[in-house]
Amino acid sequence: MAGSKINTASFSTQASAARTQGIRAALYARVSTNNGQDPEMQLRELREYCQRRGWNVVREYVDVGISGTKAKRPELDSLMADAHRRRFDAVVVWKFDRFARSVSHLLRALETFSVLGVEFVSLSEQVDTSTPMGKMVFTVLGAVAELERSLIVERVRAGLRNARAKGKRLGRPRRIVDTDKIARLRAQGVSWRAVGAELGVSPAKALLALRARLQIPKISAPTGG
Repeated sequence: MAGSKINTASFSTQASAARTQGIRAALYARVSTNNGQDPEMQLRELREYCQRRGWNVVREYVDVGISGTKAKRPELDSLMADAHRRRFDAVVVWKFDRFARSVSHLLRALETFSVLGVEFVSLSEQVDTSTPMGKMVFTVLGAVAELERSLIVERVRAGLRNARAKGKRLGRPRRIVDTDKIARLRAQGVSWRAVGAELGVSPAKALLALRARLQIPKISAPTGG
């Protein structure tokens, strides 16, 4: 129509609002019993956030008395399983450290959500992976995790080089075999197999240890008695 103007901003706002309607949200909270925290504080903020955005909370996952460093968390494991079952469209948490135990753990979870088409929101850090800023944070986290891995590898290599330079033996420490006990047991007529079992070594190793102690010529390793 001539002379009429189309308010594209209004259309954009309406389209954005329409997309948020019907979003199924999963809330995750975690507290440790030893610090007296109540998960309800976290959940209240998460519910209010979803209400403001018009999202439908389909389930609340709460781990109580679980340390942030523990690999196994029943409710978090259930959340990840339900994500694969497409039971929600977004995960909302109060803070990164309530959800993930490390940067690498967080990154793996975000990568999984990205593949599954699940958005991730952390209120304290103001991260929303459905926004350009949230996607940028996701990219930065990936770079940080990669740097973290590289630094760990480099520290391990530097430690090994330093140990070699100082003449330190690398690898598992040698088991010290009690050759006096071997000699006593053999003097009592105990078989090599029983001697090895008593000391937690093979019969052959028991024989070799005693031979080295007595500096006697090499003889055949025992097979039984």
